[in-house]
Amino acid sequence: MSDVVRWAAFSCVLVPVVLVGYGTSLAGAAGAALGLAAVTGVCRVLLRRSERGAARPRPEPTRGHGGERGRTVPGARGGGRRGGGCAPGD
Repeated sequence: MSDVVRWAAFSCVLVPVVLVGYGTSLAGAAGAALGLAAVTGVCRVLLRRSERGAARPRPEPTRGHGGERGRTVPGARGGGRRGGGCAPGD
């Protein structure tokens, strides 16, 4: 377990104790503890997923295997104006 998750678990215990110490009801403190535990659980899952994704090697991009660049269609002309050629009124 990482240090971040340990601190989050510690805060899930500490926050309700402090809330009760400052006069919050037990139900309110328990609700805060459940909310913190839920957020901690989701963050732990997301952290694990990102660590697994970072550990996976990424495939090398391949070039020259029929990609969009360099592909020509028979009979196609490049667009745009070019110098020379026939113009109306010549």
